Amino acid sequence: MPDRPGGVGSRREARERALALLYEAETKDESGVEVLAAQPVAVEDHAADVVRGVTEHRDDLDATIGRHARGWTVERMPAVDRTVLRMAAYELLHRPDVPRNVAINEAVELAKRYSTDDSGRFVNGVLSAIASEAAARPEGSA
Repeated sequence: MPDRPGGVGSRREARERALALLYEAETKDESGVEVLAAQPVAVEDHAADVVRGVTEHRDDLDATIGRHARGWTVERMPAVDRTVLRMAAYELLHRPDVPRNVAINEAVELAKRYSTDDSGRFVNGVLSAIASEAAARPEGSA
């Protein structure tokens, strides 16, 4: 059955596209927005939003990830794990339209698919802690 526009399948594909673009940006030492602008074909809205959001909030996302990644600095993480964590943390902290369990589950699946054998468990642990912290914050605080 083909994916519906704006449905779960298309969001999953958009996250994969965002991962590829952000990974490319990191390997080229460019901003995600620069890589996004250089695409010959328009990028799906959700993927573009994630790339722009991660780029705009990267320092805060890295600080949040770093607080919850026990025994790891953000710089020492595998590049795919770091990128997946930034994407999901952006969705958890800045996209209230994305359910928390969806952001976490999709990130875990991306980590399992594209990174190391232990990445899914690691990503799940870090994002669960971030989600708990975000849920405890008063409405409107970041």
